[in-house]
Amino acid sequence: MTTNASAASAGLDDEAVLLAGHGSRREKSNDQVRELAADLEDRLGVPVDAGFLELAKPSLSDAIDGLAASVSRISVVHLSLFAASHVKNDVPLAVERARAAHPSLTIHNGAHLGIHPALVDLLDDRAADVEATLGLDRETDDVAVVVCARGSSDPDANADAHKLARLLYEGRAFDRVETAFVGVTEPELTDALHTLAKDRPDGVVVLPYMLGDGVLTGRVREWTADFDAEYPYVDAAAGDPLGIDPRLLDVLGDRWQEARTESVEMSCDTCKYKVELDGYEADVGGARATLRALTHQASHADRDDVDDDPHVHDAPAHHVAVCTNQTCAADGAPEVLERLRQAARDSDACDARITRSSCLGRCGDGPMVAVYPDGVWYGGVDAADAERIVSSHLDRDRIVSDLVDQTL
Repeated sequence: MTTNASAASAGLDDEAVLLAGHGSRREKSNDQVRELAADLEDRLGVPVDAGFLELAKPSLSDAIDGLAASVSRISVVHLSLFAASHVKNDVPLAVERARAAHPSLTIHNGAHLGIHPALVDLLDDRAADVEATLGLDRETDDVAVVVCARGSSDPDANADAHKLARLLYEGRAFDRVETAFVGVTEPELTDALHTLAKDRPDGVVVLPYMLGDGVLTGRVREWTADFDAEYPYVDAAAGDPLGIDPRLLDVLGDRWQEARTESVEMSCDTCKYKVELDGYEADVGGARATLRALTHQASHADRDDVDDDPHVHDAPAHHVAVCTNQTCAADGAPEVLERLRQAARDSDACDARITRSSCLGRCGDGPMVAVYPDGVWYGGVDAADAERIVSSHLDRDRIVSDLVDQTL
C-alpha cells in the first residue's frame, strides 16, 4: 500500500528498505536484527536500515527520517512472524505519520513474514539438530514436536501458528506436531508438554518459534529442561530460535518485492479488527485499533533509558483522544479539545496527553472523548464536561459516570 507519491518505477539506487523489528531488552537480539538488515542489503543491492517499535533505537520514524534524505522510495518490511497488533496497527500508524512528515517520499508498507516454505524447512532443520542431540531418529523413534510461539490476543495470529505446525507435520515422519504458546493464549507450553507425556513418546523436540535469543526463548528452554527432569522416561530438549539463518533472507526478499510492486495481500476474512469473531466483538473497528496503537506508542516513546531500565518510560498516565471528524466537529469537538487541554494545563495532578482522533465510529453520539488505558469512552461531551473529565477522571481516577458511552 502506497500513498503521497507516484509508484512509478525508479532505479534501485533511488530506493531503500526499512526492516521493522520489535525491539528487545537484550541488545543481542537487537544486534541480530541489524545483522539481518546488513545481510539483506547485500542480498538485494539496496540500502537496508533497521528500525524498532520499542525498547531499542532507532525508532521507525527516526530510521525513515535517516533514509528520506537520500532516496525517494522506502519499502517497510516487517520482521514479525505473525500478523497481530504490531503488524495491523503499530507499524501502519508509524508509516502514516512518516508519510505526513515526508510528503514527497513514497513509502510502501509490506507484510509480515507469515507462512513460507523456507520457514518450514528451517524449522525442520532445527528439529533435526535437537534429534541429533538426543540421539533420536524420527524414522524409527516416536518423536513428538512442539512448535512454541509467543502467543497473541489476536486469534488470526494464533491460528497461523497452528497452520505452521501442521505444515511441519505433513510429509515428515514425526509422530505428532503440536502447537503451544509462552503466554496470552492456550495451550501454554508447560500444559502441552504434560499432555504429551501421557503418550510416552521416545522424545519431545520443542522449537521456540521466535527470531532472537531473548527472554522468551530462555523461558522455553527453562520450561523444557524442567519437563525433561520431571519425566525421566521422555527425552526432551529445546532447539534454537530462527536467528539469522540465510533462509530468512529468502522470505524477506519476497516480502520486499511484494511491497515495492504494490502486491501485498493480507486476508481480512479472519481479522478481529474487520469482522466480528466470537469472543472478540469489542475489538471490531479500525478506530479502536488505532487508539490502542496510539496508546502503545505513547507508552514506549522514551528510549533514553533503555540500557539502564528497559521498560521504564516517561509516558503519561493517560492518553485522551477527542474525535474531531465532521459530525463531532459540528457538535463542538474543537472547543471540547481546547477546554480539556486548558484544564489539564491548569491542573497540578493531571498527567495526560490529549490529542485529536479520526472518527471513533459513534457518529451522532458525540462529541466523543476516549480515555486510555482505562478504555472509557465519553459521549455527548460539551465544554463544561471537559473540566469534569479532567478534575474527576484524570486527576483522581474517578469515572464521570453520567457521560459514559461505553467501556472497552
